[in-house]
Amino acid sequence: MIGYEGFAKTASSLLGLKLNPRQLEAFEWYASELVEWDRRFNLTAVTDLHGIEVKHFLDSLTCLQGMGPGPAGRMIDVGTGAGFPGLPLKIVFPRLELTLVESIGKKVEFCRHVVRSLRLEGVEIVHDRVERIGHQSEHRGVYDWALARAVASMPVLVEYILPLLKLGGRGIIQKGDMGPAEAHTAEGALRILGGRVDQLIPIELPTVVECRYLVVVVKNAATPDKYPRRPGIPGKRPLK
Repeated sequence: MIGYEGFAKTASSLLGLKLNPRQLEAFEWYASELVEWDRRFNLTAVTDLHGIEVKHFLDSLTCLQGMGPGPAGRMIDVGTGAGFPGLPLKIVFPRLELTLVESIGKKVEFCRHVVRSLRLEGVEIVHDRVERIGHQSEHRGVYDWALARAVASMPVLVEYILPLLKLGGRGIIQKGDMGPAEAHTAEGALRILGGRVDQLIPIELPTVVECRYLVVVVKNAATPDKYPRRPGIPGKRPLK
C-alpha cells in the first residue's frame, strides 16, 4: 500500500484522525519491520501487510473511542507484545508518556528497535511480569490510562491494571464479541480492586466479521495492597 493512502482514509473515516505524512511513513516502516522480524522470531500471528494495517494498527487506534480526542498523561500497555496498542497511539499522540510491559524477551527487543528507530521520546519499556511491577512505587497508582489487548480473561486483566491506575484513571481492555459477557464476570473482581465498568463500546473494523468491544473501567477506590498477587496466581485463581 504505497504511502498508506488507504490506511489514512480509513483512520479518518473510522476515527476522525488526520494522519500526517510523517506518521504514515512511520506506520508503513513499522509494518515492514514487523513482517521482517516475524520471519525470524515469530512475533505475531498476523503477518500480511493488510492484516497488520487493520488488526494491529487500526485496532490499536480504536482505543481512542474510549479515551476521547487528544488523550494526554501517562499510559501503560500491559502485555504489549509487538507494541500493540501502545506504540500506534504514541505515533499519533507523541505527548503521551508511554510505558510498555512485556515478559517475552524477543518482543521486548522488537519494541526497543521500533522506539529507537522512530525516535519516539517518552517511552519506557519494562521487561518483567505485570504482577511484579504492580507493587513497584514507580508504577503503582500513577497512570492515567492502562491498556490491555485480550491477553487474559477479564477478572485477570483487571487485577493486572487496577493497581497501576491512579484514582479516577481508566483502563481500556480490548475484547472480542464476548466482551459484554466477560465484563459481567469481572464485576466481583472490580469491587475487590476498587473499580467498576464505565462503558462497553462496540467496535467494527473493516474486513473483520467479528464485532469487538472496548471495556472501559474506571478506578474509583484504592486497590488493596496485596493485589496483584504473585506471578501466575491471578491466572490460576481469578478473583470472583
